[in-house]
Amino acid sequence: MYQPKKYKKDDPEFIFKFIQHHPFATFIINGDRLLATHIPVLTHGTAKDFILFAHIANHNEQFKYLEDGKEALLIFQGAHGYVSSSWYKEKDISTWDYSAVHVNVKLKIQSREELEDSLQKLVATFEKPQEKPLYYNDIPKKMLEDHLPLISGFWCEVEKIQGIAKLHQGYNKEDIESVTSHLEQQQNNSALSENIKKEHKCI
Repeated sequence: MYQPKKYKKDDPEFIFKFIQHHPFATFIINGDRLLATHIPVLTHGTAKDFILFAHIANHNEQFKYLEDGKEALLIFQGAHGYVSSSWYKEKDISTWDYSAVHVNVKLKIQSREELEDSLQKLVATFEKPQEKPLYYNDIPKKMLEDHLPLISGFWCEVEKIQGIAKLHQGYNKEDIESVTSHLEQQQNNSALSENIKKEHKCI
């Protein structure tokens, strides 16, 4: 990851919360070529000591390369968007603001029991906010028995973590207010505006 010093985010709490808030990751491994899949990835542990876990379908091309000790890269992407130079008080260069976390890991294949436990936690995480949640144990047992042999779970043991948040650090208050205001007027860019405001302690 390219990490200019002023954008670097290496605080464990930032990293941990970022992953939890943006769990849908890009999972990259090297097979006969680089292979990528987009999957939910969850944390287990604390900000100072955690492991990640996920699963993929056995029909996925990545499956034949899953093995203990295999190196992989997980990319977690936050809100991002184009920032026009026309939004500044003075002429400047347009840019793209974003935040992301890269985690280099080594894989460890889960047992069936570990996979089932992981699936229970995965479903619980995303079902809990639902109006009428349907938890893992609410799914018909026959359906689960038919589905489990078709997927493989794995632990991701953390080797290296890199974080970045390029959020207009170094710009004056007037430009920050203009950038965030313009972003809020665009569809789907309110989260980026909020991130910039937090970085500059505007909220």
